[in-house]
Amino acid sequence: MNANQIINMVIRMVVNRAVRGGVNAGINAVGNRMSKGKGGPANQAETDAPDSAETTKRMRQTLRATKKIGRF
Repeated sequence: MNANQIINMVIRMVVNRAVRGGVNAGINAVGNRMSKGKGGPANQAETDAPDSAETTKRMRQTLRATKKIGRF
């Protein structure tokens, strides 16, 4: 391995860890916000509603994007 390959490998590892940490922090923040239950009855109705086709579509898009980030 030459120096360029080693540098690229190290940078890739650091960026991958940073992105993964940021994604995990964001998901935890959203989870904490949802569990607090702020927002009154409108928020309660939103969380009790079954998944719609649009929500499922967004979920699949997010999963695809997460897989692409994981390939970094």
